[in-house]
Amino acid sequence: MTIHVSIKEAKNRLSDLIRSMERGERVIVTRRGEPVFEMVTPRPGGIDFAALDRWKEERGLPRHIVGPLPKDFDDPLPEDFLITPLRYPDEAEQK
Repeated sequence: MTIHVSIKEAKNRLSDLIRSMERGERVIVTRRGEPVFEMVTPRPGGIDFAALDRWKEERGLPRHIVGPLPKDFDDPLPEDFLITPLRYPDEAEQK
């Protein structure tokens, strides 16, 4: 079953709507009769690293494509690096 409620009604009936969702009902919140969003119960999330490893193995890819990160990977960049403009190979030819 799907429940359609206005934003104002959803605000006033939040606890009741949550109980309805826990029973498996869909709750769609509307503004002027048009759906704005659907209230949903949380789903397990995150990255399934085991599935990623299986996918790589099926395609013959190495487990770690780029290898381990260096110890200073997330250290701040030197200031002169940040203020030096990038030079692309084709820019040198235009001068």
